[in-house]
Amino acid sequence: MQNSLTRKLPTGNYMNKIYILLAIFSFALLSSCSKKTTGISLTSDHSKLDVREVSFDYFSGKAKINYKDHELDIKAKANVRMKKDSVIWISFSAVGIQGARCMINKDSIIIVNMFKKEYYVFHYDSLSEQFNFDVNFGSIQSAALGNLIRPNGKNDNVEKRDDFFILEQNSGSVHINNYVNPKTMKLERVEMLEDKSNNSGTISYYDFQMIEDQAFPFSAIISLFYKANNKTLNTQIEFKYNKAQLEEKELRFPFNIPKKYERK
Repeated sequence: MQNSLTRKLPTGNYMNKIYILLAIFSFALLSSCSKKTTGISLTSDHSKLDVREVSFDYFSGKAKINYKDHELDIKAKANVRMKKDSVIWISFSAVGIQGARCMINKDSIIIVNMFKKEYYVFHYDSLSEQFNFDVNFGSIQSAALGNLIRPNGKNDNVEKRDDFFILEQNSGSVHINNYVNPKTMKLERVEMLEDKSNNSGTISYYDFQMIEDQAFPFSAIISLFYKANNKTLNTQIEFKYNKAQLEEKELRFPFNIPKKYERK
């Protein structure tokens, strides 16, 4: 198995999908290098599902990422910067060598492969059609913070099951179950099922710790099951942040595409 972004990897549509998955999900959690305390106990009005939202202006962090599927086993590092409701910036590297840089804004996702001197541009309408799910900046940012991917709506169903509140939602042909811890009112698990293809995915947030009055998931696992060539395949992405911070000062988001780079 290849274990570095700088070694020979598949090209074409398959590689494009890997870049999309890494870009969209590599910031599916937050942590902080501030003082950490455990023992989360938040009080909430349980007469309505008031999921605890993360409040921030700017965020920066460093994470380790493990990506595995039926062909690849990649270990990489990522530097992440975010500006609320505006931009998400990610720089990927392996063994200290820059591999890719990603810029996500309200219009599109742009990924630059520095090793292969090429770049990709993805627009939300085409991504939404490809995944049969409404992909937009807001849903990506929410997933990054451990917030609800879709806002709580009047047509959603809420029920208490075992140790969780479960918020059931629909987005097109995708059915979503959100598992909310009633003690913390934090989202701990998201399950998605696409009716037409029976493809599915889960996001599990864990290792919650308090930063001031906010609870953050320091780790997450994304697992995707999908059909290809008459087989059911699994892709798993694990994230662990080792340094991160909620910033008050304005951050920079350096990003450019050299003229010699080829668009794919």
